[in-house]
Amino acid sequence: MTLLYSLPEAQVTEIVKRPSAICKTPYVADILVQNTPYLAHTPALGCCGLSDKGSTVVISPVENKKNKCAYAVYLAILQEREHQIVVGIHPKMAENLIERMLDQDLLRFLHKHHSMKREFKFMNSRFDYTGIDGDGRPYIMEIKNVPLADYVDVPKKERKRYVGIENTKHYREKIAYFPDGYRKNSTQVVSERALKHINELREIVQTTEYRAILCFVIQRTDVAHFQPSNIDLTYKRAVQEAAKAGVEIRAVQVEWTSTGLCRFVRDDLPVHLYESDGLPPVV
Repeated sequence: MTLLYSLPEAQVTEIVKRPSAICKTPYVADILVQNTPYLAHTPALGCCGLSDKGSTVVISPVENKKNKCAYAVYLAILQEREHQIVVGIHPKMAENLIERMLDQDLLRFLHKHHSMKREFKFMNSRFDYTGIDGDGRPYIMEIKNVPLADYVDVPKKERKRYVGIENTKHYREKIAYFPDGYRKNSTQVVSERALKHINELREIVQTTEYRAILCFVIQRTDVAHFQPSNIDLTYKRAVQEAAKAGVEIRAVQVEWTSTGLCRFVRDDLPVHLYESDGLPPVV
């Protein structure tokens, strides 16, 4: 597999507290490095439990020495039975990895692209990438990081109905899903920004000559496919409607090691948009 990235001075540690006892912002956690306390930036907040108190994580030094945080949290390490699973949880890293894939011409759906540019303002949004594909057609691409996966894609209050399902499945049979996160009630969307992006991508493909691409970066290898989450049906339906209109929905997969190495796995992880995936009989 092609090497994409290597985290500088990567170290494994544990989150002692988030938010930090010293700095109360939820984007900062307390960690220990060789028994010395430090502040660590947690850009994914708690990432639904992947970077909260007690989580085993991989950190790398922050380049800006004026920053209050000496380190940033990039990866989470999970243990499932005898399997160690390393998950990329830093949201910005998804964009950086896509840039490496484009530079190395690894994405077949953008083969021989050129004139790539990041942070492109179009309509009422700022999209992650724009450029010209190998056929000379302009494209706009939005990137979403996908750190979360489970054997079922259901709201947390329903998950207890499936206790023990992991014992009936191979550990690589999980569903990667997006989005998930805090909301006041189940009728709210998880991310207004993500919903805005997919709706504008649909408008772009309907009213311009641009290819519109929504690319999900799955930073873990214990999954069989990706789907827009049943947790946010408003977003799921928006993705379905965008796909019908011609927006390309792509899922790219990478593999991380606990030493901070990231390798390209595939650019064609199956995407399930319409099936009621993740809803097996209650066990």
